[in-house]
Amino acid sequence: MSTAQQQGPLGVELNGINVISESERKGRPRSLFWPWFAANISVLGVSYGSFVLGFGISFWQATIAGLIGIVVSFLLVGFIAVAGKRGSAPTLVLSRAAFGVRGNELPSVVSWMLNVGWEIVLTVLATLATATVFHRLGWSAGDVTKVVAFLVIAALIVGSAVLGFDTIMRLQTVITVVTGVLTVIYFILVADKIHWSTVSAIHPGSAQAFIGAIVFVMTGFGLGWVNTGADYSRYLPRRSSSGGVIWWTTFGSSVAPVFLLGFGLLLAGSSTSLSSSIASDPIGALSTILPTWYLIPFVFVAVLGLVGGAVLDIYSSGLTLLAAGLRAPRWAAALVDGVLMILGTIYVVFFSKNFIGPFQGFLITLGVPISAWCGVMLADILMRRADYAEADLYSPAGRYGSVRWVPVALMVLGSVIGFGLVVNTSASWLKWQGYLLGPFGLGGKAGTWASANLGVIVALVIAFAGWLGMLARGARSAGPGGVPPGTPRPLRSSPYHHAAGEAARASRGPRDRGK
Repeated sequence: MSTAQQQGPLGVELNGINVISESERKGRPRSLFWPWFAANISVLGVSYGSFVLGFGISFWQATIAGLIGIVVSFLLVGFIAVAGKRGSAPTLVLSRAAFGVRGNELPSVVSWMLNVGWEIVLTVLATLATATVFHRLGWSAGDVTKVVAFLVIAALIVGSAVLGFDTIMRLQTVITVVTGVLTVIYFILVADKIHWSTVSAIHPGSAQAFIGAIVFVMTGFGLGWVNTGADYSRYLPRRSSSGGVIWWTTFGSSVAPVFLLGFGLLLAGSSTSLSSSIASDPIGALSTILPTWYLIPFVFVAVLGLVGGAVLDIYSSGLTLLAAGLRAPRWAAALVDGVLMILGTIYVVFFSKNFIGPFQGFLITLGVPISAWCGVMLADILMRRADYAEADLYSPAGRYGSVRWVPVALMVLGSVIGFGLVVNTSASWLKWQGYLLGPFGLGGKAGTWASANLGVIVALVIAFAGWLGMLARGARSAGPGGVPPGTPRPLRSSPYHHAAGEAARASRGPRDRGK
């Protein structure tokens, strides 16, 4: 189907969870820089400086933890993005190759919840930031200001997601340039608020707190995007370099957060009052140290940066909802998510009294099962020699089957063990977590290992090692003649560095090149 045929009235994209046709695959891996940079240029990254220092660690510990957490977690997104280039379908459709067409409904629901949660978080932050700035300017009318700001922001997010991929790519390019410039100006204007003597005097924390900070950063950055990694690379030609896909996804996602977090550590470490204010209004608090004349540009920085992330989230969550079984056009699924985003934002903005506690609970809680899913996907991509069998991704009777019980069981097992190794004391509804810290000799929920939130990493390792072992065993048992039908075969070299072989296969046309 041609590109023209995939555009509906008003330029609405008609592609859903279908495989992108050969004629519509376009661009180069470097084009992935724009959406991923724009989605992560948000000044929320500055607020993470306060969140990370809240683990009781020093500036240098926080800097290293942030660097590791950001780069490693977005590297996982880059690996998942390779599947999009090879399969030309959304992330949670390609996931069916590992979990089965029906079995994939479990990770689809978890992924959808994660995306909707992030949509709400980003919309809430944009609304609160706008209200705070207007209050400082004397233009505030109480809740009326919040309502107006919320409606404008929601319309921009939902409207862009409904229009689809091409609109999003154009919007993200604009957001990248505008927010990049305005953020640099913000750095310059508040640089005098940094007091190195105060920052450098912060005492170091324990190894457990350091690990906990890494895990928190991973869940707040890359692990929050890993379930969408293939949604944008699916539009690339299959001859595109796998290494290029990984590099531009990882680089585009990581470069802004690294600088934003580093600057945030300097600001939060210099002022305990600013750090405390960030807990209740993570974006608005950053405006309190600005000169009045820059408040309006700051609104653009804050809102555009958050909108950039929310647009990708709502676009991907619509695709995930379709992958979970909703029978509707893609734009209608995006509207459904938009309604839920609106309802969730109304609750948090007008009825919730605290932000950071529920936010941390949300990140860690959904970070556990999504890490387990990621482990299965990474193993499946690593062992997959051929491209996906396109038709079988949509049929329970195909080679991927209805339910592949081992990956499903590994995701459940990883989640059960993972939940037992994480805690969140700020959210009362999560007190049931951490039930394995005592039995495993880690000091219980009040012990020093409680803040490490090891469950996120453990869930990923269990799922990855378990599925990798099963696939390798299946390949060995098949002998030199091949592998059992539906079982991915191990690569002779990493799937992320064999673009030449893939280019040769792609040149034979878009026909089914399944395992």
